[in-house]
Amino acid sequence: MSAISAQLLTGVAYGMLYFMIAAGLTIILGVMNVVNLAHGTLFMLSAYIAFTFINEELNFWIALFLAVFLTAIFGLFLEKWLIKHVYGKELEQVLLTFGLSFIIADAVEWIWGTEMHTLPVPDLLSGSLAIGSTAFPLYRLFVVFIGCLLALLLWYLETKTRIGAIIRAGVDDRAMVSALGINVGLVFTGVFAFGAALAGLSGVLGGPLIGMYTGMDSEILVTSLIVVVIGGLGSWKGSFIGAIAIGVIETLGKVWFPSLSMLTVFLIMMIVLIIRPQGLFGREVA
Repeated sequence: MSAISAQLLTGVAYGMLYFMIAAGLTIILGVMNVVNLAHGTLFMLSAYIAFTFINEELNFWIALFLAVFLTAIFGLFLEKWLIKHVYGKELEQVLLTFGLSFIIADAVEWIWGTEMHTLPVPDLLSGSLAIGSTAFPLYRLFVVFIGCLLALLLWYLETKTRIGAIIRAGVDDRAMVSALGINVGLVFTGVFAFGAALAGLSGVLGGPLIGMYTGMDSEILVTSLIVVVIGGLGSWKGSFIGAIAIGVIETLGKVWFPSLSMLTVFLIMMIVLIIRPQGLFGREVA
C-alpha cells in the first residue's frame, strides 16, 4: 500500500505541474480567446533561464523568481508586438504562435545546446518523507503545495477582487466593459503576461522533476492541451481536476502499462468528450 500511495502522490505532483502550465493556457484562451501554441516554449525557456542563473551560482529561489519575471516580461512583449494584431483571427493565431514556438525552440537549442540538463533540487527540499517503507521526496510535496496554493489564488482573484470581476465581464462583453472606461487592452496584456508567468513557474519547478531537453516544449504543450480540453475551455477549475486526473493516470500507467501509458491519457480525453463535449467545467455553447 505504501508503494501505491507513493505513486499516487507522484501522480498528484506531476498533475500539479500540469495544472500550473494548463492554468496559464486556459486563462489566456478563456479570457482573450487566443490559442497560444507557443505556451510550451515559454515553459521550456523559463527552465533554461533558471538553469543559467543557477550556473552563475545564484540559489534556486532567486533563479526561480528571475526566470518567472523575465518570462512574464517576454510574454508581455509578445502580446504587445504580435498577439494583439490577431485577436479574433483563429487561423492567424495558430499560425503565428506555432511559428513562434519553432523560433523560440531553435533559439533555446542554439544558446544552450541539445544536451539534457536537470535543475538541482534546493537544499531545503532535498530530503524525503517516509511513507511506510517508501521514501517520498519533499520536493514533490512542495510542488503539490504550490499547485494547491495557485488554485486558491486563482479562486480568490476570480471571486473576491475587482480585477476578477473585470476579467469575467470582459470575457462576456468586451465592448460594454470598454464603454465603462476600463482599458480592456491593458487588462488583456496583463492576463497574457500572467499566463506566461504561470508557464515560467511550471517550467522552473518542473526542471528538477522532468529535466530539460530538446522537444520538451511540444510534449508539455500536448499534455496541457489535453488537460484544458478535459477540464473545459477557459475553466481553471476544470484544469485543476483534469491535471490531477492526467497526472495520476499517466504515472500509474507508466508503472502498470508502460507501453500504453499515453494511450490511457487519450482514452480518458475521448471518454470525457463523448460524454460532455464542452469538458468537465466548460460552458455549453447555445
